[in-house]
Amino acid sequence: MNVVGKRNYRIRNGIFLSLFWVVLVGGCQKGNGGNPGGGDSPPGPGSPTTSDVSFYLTRSDQSALFAKQSVSLVFSGTTNSNATIEVDTSQVFQTMDGFGYCLTGGSATLLQSLPPATLDELLKELFLWDSTRIGVSYLRISIGASDLSATTFTYDDMPAGQTDQNLANFSIDREKQDLIPILKKIIALNPSIKILGSPWSAPVWMKTNGSFVGGSLKPEYYATYANYFVKYIRAMKAEGITIDAITPQNEPLHGGNNPSMVMTATEQALFIKSQLGPAFAAAGLTTKIIVYDHNADRPDYPLTVLDDPAARTYVDGSAFHLYGGSINALSQVHNAYPDKNIYFTEQWVGGPQNFANELQWHVENLIIGAPRNWSRNVLEWNLASDPSYLPHTPGGCDRCLGAITIGSSVTRNVAYYIIAHASKFVRPGSVRIGSNHSGGLLTVAFKNPEGKKVLIVLNKGTSQEVFNIRFNNKIVTPSLEGGAVGTYVW
Repeated sequence: MNVVGKRNYRIRNGIFLSLFWVVLVGGCQKGNGGNPGGGDSPPGPGSPTTSDVSFYLTRSDQSALFAKQSVSLVFSGTTNSNATIEVDTSQVFQTMDGFGYCLTGGSATLLQSLPPATLDELLKELFLWDSTRIGVSYLRISIGASDLSATTFTYDDMPAGQTDQNLANFSIDREKQDLIPILKKIIALNPSIKILGSPWSAPVWMKTNGSFVGGSLKPEYYATYANYFVKYIRAMKAEGITIDAITPQNEPLHGGNNPSMVMTATEQALFIKSQLGPAFAAAGLTTKIIVYDHNADRPDYPLTVLDDPAARTYVDGSAFHLYGGSINALSQVHNAYPDKNIYFTEQWVGGPQNFANELQWHVENLIIGAPRNWSRNVLEWNLASDPSYLPHTPGGCDRCLGAITIGSSVTRNVAYYIIAHASKFVRPGSVRIGSNHSGGLLTVAFKNPEGKKVLIVLNKGTSQEVFNIRFNNKIVTPSLEGGAVGTYVW
């Protein structure tokens, strides 16, 4: 994580207000949809609502939080002069892998601190897919410590002045206290969940400066570090955890975090083509190699790696964050190499949250913007933090607000609802389909494996909009308040 970039982002979005929406695990806030999949009170007995379209709503004032609405939306052949959003299944774009969060080591520690029954219910709420849960389908974890771990560590730390070129001391035992037990519980609930691993730093004895902060990987340790990845993937597999993909380095252009490591585009290309790719091939690993994993302001980085034909052979695609640049830069990389995939792997929410601002910005740029620019996934940053934004390393992010806050109770924050609007219905294997923006109504549409159409709409305006959704030459006419987000499913 680029802490400076995150702080600048907070400044651009103004002073954050403390707007926590506190919900006890398993509880439901009456009348506002605080419980996922819940909703406003239904009509009274004898007056069922007939509707072709299910509608889930989050309002910027938090009076509705991913709440299913009891409104009648029936397709008809009538016409009117309202703005119209056309959903077109004949336009088919990328297949989606999923939506979710980064399960940091700190997040895992906080989850493990919960009473067993509370933890079980919370994990079901997050990772089961049914009518009442949000069905998170993709996770990113750190390979070793991230800056949202309590301390810095790798899986082969050595005393100062010593090395371990054969990785005889390699061990993931440290993760068996919190991260691995949580992952095992998640996998039991959702065996098909995809997991991406990213290192914040190589072991410091492999680095030019011998420090967790900054420095680069010494060329003489390229082969050793490639074997480090192989041993990691195999060790996790032995625990029943499949690592679907890795990135060689988190935020490789930012060496000021703790931990961090700088890896230029030419260095990454050389590492992949000379050691990492061949090591995976020799070990028979199918784990994807995804390059870059940093901000959209430098599309030249992944393009430099992909421009190297020997490196490109081993690369599945490119990953992005958005602490700098425009989400449209993802399409620039896709257009240059349309056979390579695009991923969106991290975006923080700074605490204390400004719910309305964060809801709009993240839905516009991530939930709508990233898929419309070819991303196969969308990941918000840390799944969980405590009320003081702990744990984090010294110098690590001290204002990273989790999707949930774990303290004396469990609070669901804005990132929870941002992801819920997509994860519940845009299941893995869904395909993005055609839809248009209309004025301040921004949209993205999908067809999921069940054949249902999913349309996500953000009203960027300040006033309520009445509009049409047209599909197969018929329309329904919903309304959406200013600043609100709606997910429509039929």
